[in-house]
Amino acid sequence: MTNQAKILNYKQIGTGQHLVLIHGLFGSLENLNMVAKPLSQDYCVTSVDVRNHGDSFHGNTMDYTELAQDIINLLDYLEIDTCILLGHSMGGKIAIQVALAQPERITKLLVADIAPVSYPAHHLKIIEGLQAIDLSQVFKRKDADKQLTPFVENIGVRQFLLRNLALDSQGKFAFKCSINNIALCYPQIMKANKIPENKSAYLGQTLFIKGGSSDYILPEYKEAITALLPNSKAKIIQGAGHWLHAEKTIAFNKIVVDFIKS
Repeated sequence: MTNQAKILNYKQIGTGQHLVLIHGLFGSLENLNMVAKPLSQDYCVTSVDVRNHGDSFHGNTMDYTELAQDIINLLDYLEIDTCILLGHSMGGKIAIQVALAQPERITKLLVADIAPVSYPAHHLKIIEGLQAIDLSQVFKRKDADKQLTPFVENIGVRQFLLRNLALDSQGKFAFKCSINNIALCYPQIMKANKIPENKSAYLGQTLFIKGGSSDYILPEYKEAITALLPNSKAKIIQGAGHWLHAEKTIAFNKIVVDFIKS
């Protein structure tokens, strides 16, 4: 790591064994608060903002190798030798890539509702909608919601996306995340994980947590998962979709703790 390495924005709470949490696309470290807070009673929990998200730096590439290196740079900066890694959605893919790159540092890996495979482009309407918002006409969050509605029907999804809006130093609404960089890098974000050169599969204990109503992890992905993460198993949370940690927080946190302690 060079001294010039940019460090991701992070928040650290609690003491004990290190647990690092990585959010998904269009999210921020706050998205995993419902996991971080209860777990901080027994662990030192570090939540991060991925590049181009939250209060982290912006960059015009988002290859998984680079996104993993951002996490590794943060681990170096915080002098975390070993940790448990938990990632949701895109954050799950980043966590997998970190484990493949530096397996000796990751004692256990938890991946929430994503597989290490290529996905079809299913966020294009969201990106189009976010880029179409005229911020000069946004004086309260409701104004942005109105502009986004033709692109995104689901009110819950709109509310999640619009959490990226914050007042800037001039008191005007602005996006904290870099919508344009995310749009530019979107094809990279949809790509599959790959084992880095001169590395092999991650042999550490890995748990996939799937939302029972979500189609992000399908039976046909088993081969791809086993090739990269042969020591993996899965738990399904019935009645939960892709946002399983928010929809079924108690069940999700229990699965996480049980796996860490097993």
